[in-house]
Amino acid sequence: QVQLVESGGGLVQAGGSLRLSCVDSGRTFSRYHGWFRQAPGKEREFVAAIYWSGGTAYYADSVQGRFTISRDNAKNTVYLQMNSLKPEDTAIYYCASNVHARYSSNLYDYDYWGQGTQVTVSS
Repeated sequence: QVQLVESGGGLVQAGGSLRLSCVDSGRTFSRYHGWFRQAPGKEREFVAAIYWSGGTAYYADSVQGRFTISRDNAKNTVYLQMNSLKPEDTAIYYCASNVHARYSSNLYDYDYWGQGTQVTVSS
């Protein structure tokens, strides 16, 4: 049974930074991990994804150049470094993982989800 536990959310002023962490209790071999977010009244949307071996990372256009996804397999942890935060980045951020060895930005392709962590960016 895979469990994903996020941490690192909080309240930050516009222009500030936060780093989210996601600890995966299972074996991360051959799995993608992604970050999604959901703002009030909006659908959950893709933010970033990375394969278990690292390498190519994928980003939504809205966060490209500001957010960085990375992983430490020794710690079974995936990170999302968020810089130059904007009020429109305010959302609950979810860590997710899929068992398919291929990239996807579609949330329905992800098999495991964390409980989410709130990120609030004030103007």
